[in-house]
Amino acid sequence: MFEDPLFIVVLLAVLAVAVILLIGLGGFAGGGEFNKRNANKLMRWRIIAQFIAVLLILGFIWLRGGAG
Repeated sequence: MFEDPLFIVVLLAVLAVAVILLIGLGGFAGGGEFNKRNANKLMRWRIIAQFIAVLLILGFIWLRGGAG
């Protein structure tokens, strides 16, 4: 499965979502100026990245023949 380029792209998209989420959580936990400046921007980026990741996952499942 790791030889499949589409799977690698899906994996990178999921990792990007996780990184954005962790940065946002770290900023929220720390509070302060960073959180005030970037909280909404990080939330928007996470939602966009999640949307792309879900589309890639669905495309991967569709192109590789579904569950069966």
